[in-house]
Amino acid sequence: LPHAAALQALKRKKRYEKQLAQIDGTLSTIEFQREALENANTNTEVLKNMGYAAKAMKAAHDNMDIDKVDELMQDIADQQELAEEISTAISKPVGFGEEFDEDELMAELEELEQEELDKNLLEISGPETVPLPNVPSITLPSKPTKKKEEEEDDMKELENWAGSM
Repeated sequence: LPHAAALQALKRKKRYEKQLAQIDGTLSTIEFQREALENANTNTEVLKNMGYAAKAMKAAHDNMDIDKVDELMQDIADQQELAEEISTAISKPVGFGEEFDEDELMAELEELEQEELDKNLLEISGPETVPLPNVPSITLPSKPTKKKEEEEDDMKELENWAGSM
């Protein structure tokens, strides 16, 4: 009998495990469906709002014509150009300097510079006329002399070195 009860308990456990697996699968399916429904609702709201935005943009652009916009931008550019011309005209000194042509003045300046350069080149003379610096009038310090002992030490080192060869 204990053996039969244990067998019965084992069968019940297997049934419960099977039921648990089915319930778990059902819950997973329901959760996936809920998520899909939420995504669908979100997509619906997004599309609805995109539609509102498109209508609003269309209404805003209904009053605009691209040719009129181009025309307006050209008018603005023309007015800016006119303002620049007026500003340039106002800033010119009146009655002074207008009778001279800028290109003629530049040509004359270059001609004068060339004449000056030619004159300077002709005045350059040979090396015999180049002034030399003056001889210093002060006495220069003399080279310090080595002490007699140092010279003797140096000679001994040199002799030792020569003898070792």
